[in-house]
Amino acid sequence: MGIKDGIIFDIKKYAIHDGPGIRTTVFLKGCPLQCFWCHNPEGINPDPELIYQSNRCLEDCSDCISVCQNEALSKQNNSIFINRKKCALSGKCADICPTEALRIIGRKISVLELILEIEKDRIFFDQSKGGVTFSGGEPLMQPKFLSALLEECQNRNIHTVVDTCGYTPFRNLAEIKDKVDLFLYDLKIMDEKKHKDITGTSNRVILENLKNLSKLKKKIIIRIPLIANLNDTEKNIRQTAEFLKSLGNIKDINLLPYHKIGTGKYKNLKRKAYGPEIKTPLDEKINKIKIKFTNYGFNVKIGG
Repeated sequence: MGIKDGIIFDIKKYAIHDGPGIRTTVFLKGCPLQCFWCHNPEGINPDPELIYQSNRCLEDCSDCISVCQNEALSKQNNSIFINRKKCALSGKCADICPTEALRIIGRKISVLELILEIEKDRIFFDQSKGGVTFSGGEPLMQPKFLSALLEECQNRNIHTVVDTCGYTPFRNLAEIKDKVDLFLYDLKIMDEKKHKDITGTSNRVILENLKNLSKLKKKIIIRIPLIANLNDTEKNIRQTAEFLKSLGNIKDINLLPYHKIGTGKYKNLKRKAYGPEIKTPLDEKINKIKIKFTNYGFNVKIGG
């Protein structure tokens, strides 16, 4: 196919929250944002990386240390310490680990190899009007790989969804626009300064790309992660609703209350987790936000 391999970090079978029907969700590695509430932090780094889960580690086992030729692993306080500067990501330590306490997150895969994996679930797609969803990370961090995957899915009559944060040159969206059946488009917060504070980037490109995508009359569902005292304020909800209403082509909004599923992953990756304390809005607040968006004429769903 002439396209180099891509890097994915997970494939989720029988997904029901990533688009219509029963779906296979493929997670591509790499993300341009640094959202401090991210529940997939293993998808931020575009390269494969070693993850360590100390709760799975056997106290009397040192097999991983013995096979590491770069001496990147050592034992400290009955736990494995990883010197990431020395680690060559050979995967030998993960291969020998009997409990999968050590794992390589991220693997190279060809377009054809991934398509054949997706094809295994076709019976579920056909019965439920489902398909494949490309998520991340941010799938448009690997634009050529993603475009080739979408083209193959289109040739095989597989329904496609792209879940994107929208932070990419518009040419990447323009390249795939006719190969995507549905975009799941994330909006964090309208205020540019606050957006930069919580994600590390401005939202100008994100909002402009959404405007341009909407003008093309593409099917788009907006996804809004709701975080207490951050983007659930009356001002932000009003600004978001007014902006989306001005586009004229947006009908559907998914409200995604923050959850703590990803908190343990930061420890496993030896990364600093989160900025300020993060909480889920109360159910009463979430329902009020749903009503506000509904009053603007949107179809609103709590959850993906």
